[in-house]
Amino acid sequence: MGVTSSPSAGAWRAAPAATAGAAPDGTQMDTVELLVRDLDAMTSYYRDAVTLDVLEQSGATAVLGRGTQRIMTLRQERDLPTANPRGAGLYHTAILFQDPQQLASSLFQMAQRVPQTFTGSADHLASEAFYFTDPEGNGLELYHDRPRDQWQLLPGGGVVMDSLPLDPNAFLHRWLDEDAGRTGDTAAIGHVHLQVGDIPTAKRFYVDVLGLDVTADLGSALFVSAGGYHHHIGMNTWQSAGAGPRAASLGLGDVRIQVPTRDDVEAMAERVRGHGIERADDGRSLHLADPWGTRLVISPAAN
Repeated sequence: MGVTSSPSAGAWRAAPAATAGAAPDGTQMDTVELLVRDLDAMTSYYRDAVTLDVLEQSGATAVLGRGTQRIMTLRQERDLPTANPRGAGLYHTAILFQDPQQLASSLFQMAQRVPQTFTGSADHLASEAFYFTDPEGNGLELYHDRPRDQWQLLPGGGVVMDSLPLDPNAFLHRWLDEDAGRTGDTAAIGHVHLQVGDIPTAKRFYVDVLGLDVTADLGSALFVSAGGYHHHIGMNTWQSAGAGPRAASLGLGDVRIQVPTRDDVEAMAERVRGHGIERADDGRSLHLADPWGTRLVISPAAN
């Protein structure tokens, strides 16, 4: 491949600050929207290198995913400035593949087509992950989870994770099957990692308001989830400590969260209302923003 592995920033193995989260166990991440300058180049990157399918394309918008699963929406915004790398916003979008073989297939295409975008890899114990930066500077993680019965659990909740060396060439040698087809393979947004201005404020919003459970609190980073997952949302201040509200820019548009039922949306809306946070409810989805202006859309699973 011509690349070397390196642990991702912020290696972590920390005791959780367990909470009795109100978010339902069936909560999971949905699509991520990126605001882009060059729609053709970005669509090509996620289609040809990451190996997502173009599910819809019209005008200034392209929707990519696998099968019927939407993963990413790219929306062209030519006039917006580049995102501040030290501001609040996206750290990386993490695409979860169903097994190491499918991850290896995508990783092989990345190595063949865009090796210069590779930034590192890590064995996180519960998962194996490879990191990239897309052509417009957005962080990207491609990963698979090891089976849950192999995860190490911490007393009181949480999952033991670490950032150990992971050789991408050895991973490909073990798992790549160039003759394997794409039939039946799946991928989805596994988690989203954000840059925030400070962790206590992030915890108040994502834990106290949205009801997610803390799986690890490192002081400079916070990982939260529902249903015992290692994390659905990560937040850190490694580059963004003290950041204020986001200005309009390229990069992260919105993050979508899926809960099992409309009743779960309404329960979350009630908690948001109780904290005096501005929100909008269109009858299906709850729309709101975190303390730094990152837009969230919370919707029920499709019937």
